[in-house]
Amino acid sequence: MTSPEPVPGYTHDDPGLAPSPVTPADLALLKASVLFGPADEEALRLAGEVLSGQIEQVLDVWYGFVGSHPHLVAYFSTPDGTPIDDYLARVRARFARWIADTCTRPYDERWLAYQQEIALRHTEPKKNQTDHADSVPHIPLRHIIAFIYPITATIRPFLAAGGHDAEQVDAMHQAWFKAVTLQVALWSQPYSGRAW
Repeated sequence: MTSPEPVPGYTHDDPGLAPSPVTPADLALLKASVLFGPADEEALRLAGEVLSGQIEQVLDVWYGFVGSHPHLVAYFSTPDGTPIDDYLARVRARFARWIADTCTRPYDERWLAYQQEIALRHTEPKKNQTDHADSVPHIPLRHIIAFIYPITATIRPFLAAGGHDAEQVDAMHQAWFKAVTLQVALWSQPYSGRAW
C-alpha cells in the first residue's frame, strides 16, 4: 500500500509541531462531557472504512455549502471578496486528511498538538500563513461552532452508503457528531485563552 501524497501545510506528523496547551487529562474530561468512549472509537474506525472512497464527494457537498453562502466563502477570499482558488484547493486537501484523521488517528498528544495548530490557523496569529494567502485575518468562533451542524448532518448519507444496518449507521453518525463537537471544543481554546 502506498503512502498518501504529501499535502501542503499538513503537519500532523511534524516532530517540530508545538505541543498543545490542552493536556491528555483535559481531553479525557472533554471526552466524558461529550459521551465519547471506546464504542465511538470503534464506530469511527468503521466510518473511516466507509468514507475512504467517498471523501471527494463529501468535500463537494461541503464546498458547495460554503460556496453558496457568501459570508462563509469570504474567509477564503481576498479582503475585497474575491475567492482565492489556490487557497480553497490547499485547504480542501487538508480537509480530506482531516476526515480520515477524525476516523483513524489515535486521539493522543500528537493529535492534540495538531488540533491546536488547526485552531490557531483560524485565528489572527496564524490564519493565511500556511498558504501565504491574502485573505481576511481570522474566522469568528461563532461560525466554527455553527459549522458543526452541516458537517454532521451531511455526512450521514455517505455513512449509509456502506451497506451497514441502521443501527451501525446511527452508531457511526453519533460517533462522528461527538468527534466533531470534541474537535470544535478544542479549536475554541485559542479564542478563549485562560477562560477555556
